[in-house]
Amino acid sequence: MKKYEVLYILAANLDEAAKEAYIARFENLVKEAGGEATVNKWGVRKLAYPVNYKTEGYYVLMDFTANADLPLEIERQMRIAKDEILRFMIIVKE
Repeated sequence: MKKYEVLYILAANLDEAAKEAYIARFENLVKEAGGEATVNKWGVRKLAYPVNYKTEGYYVLMDFTANADLPLEIERQMRIAKDEILRFMIIVKE
């Protein structure tokens, strides 16, 4: 299993229940695949430039261990929720 890190930005105008649902969704996706996840919520921050006419976003950093095929599934699900997830980046940690 490899170590990964994903940083994603949720739309700041989502209510708390929706934010928690997305965070739990991706955390459970890792756990169901047999990996471990640690979530660090950074909160609402100003974006460097407007994204979809939004100037603020809710930042979430998740460190996880998983097989090599799981980041592709996470990316697929994040692209489906493109209105709620403004940006994301998955990297392999050394």
